Amino acid sequence: MNDNVLISVNNVKKYYNNGKIKALDGVSADIKKGEVVVVIGPSGSGKSTFLRCLNLLEVPTDGHILFEGVDITDPKTNINLHRRKMGMVFQQFNLFPHMTILKNMTLAPMKLLKKPKEEAEAQALQLLKRVGLEDRANAYPSQLSGGQKQRIAIVRALCMNPDVMLFDEPTSALDPEMVGEVLDVMKQLADEGMTMVVVTHEMGFAKEVGSRVIFMDGGKIIEENTPEELFGNPQSERLKGFLAKVL
Repeated sequence: MNDNVLISVNNVKKYYNNGKIKALDGVSADIKKGEVVVVIGPSGSGKSTFLRCLNLLEVPTDGHILFEGVDITDPKTNINLHRRKMGMVFQQFNLFPHMTILKNMTLAPMKLLKKPKEEAEAQALQLLKRVGLEDRANAYPSQLSGGQKQRIAIVRALCMNPDVMLFDEPTSALDPEMVGEVLDVMKQLADEGMTMVVVTHEMGFAKEVGSRVIFMDGGKIIEENTPEELFGNPQSERLKGFLAKVL
């Protein structure tokens, strides 16, 4: 396996209902270190299932996924150890409502990485500062806007020092005026060389930040290319039709 490849997806299938529903139908892709891979496609195309298979939130029916050279689809693999190196940001922010923002951010590093409290808090405050929310450290999630919660969810994932960040439609639950503040944080991460896989409907982000764009439909990868080529010179009728609707 190429040293530069962080995640290798080999012929992954995810079937439901005894194979009647093929959420993923033989998907293969490599994600290299430092790449921002943006996954686009219509609803029900398998984008989120693909993303959730990368850290085994969805367990593939068939196929293999290698993360940093380890087959995480092997039942003998301790997936929790590998998940620590994969940050995940969902549509819904999944913050603990009864904990302060600081507690939300320091819980996992202290528990899983055994970081001392002072160190975990110092890192959390530094990350909050990065996203302009250091003054909200002692607030509770209910006191924040959707955009603020999503920025917190991103920096909470960063507290674990992950090797890759997975984003599942991170802006789709937000009011339109809050989308920009979340995308700005993601752009900043991309600029710093963070490996990212982003499922999104934000075509502007895909064009501007993606190093590669994957177009999925019907559980398959129909086309993948650089943003310039994929948006500027689509090859398949299916992609042309999709872009005509969303651009």
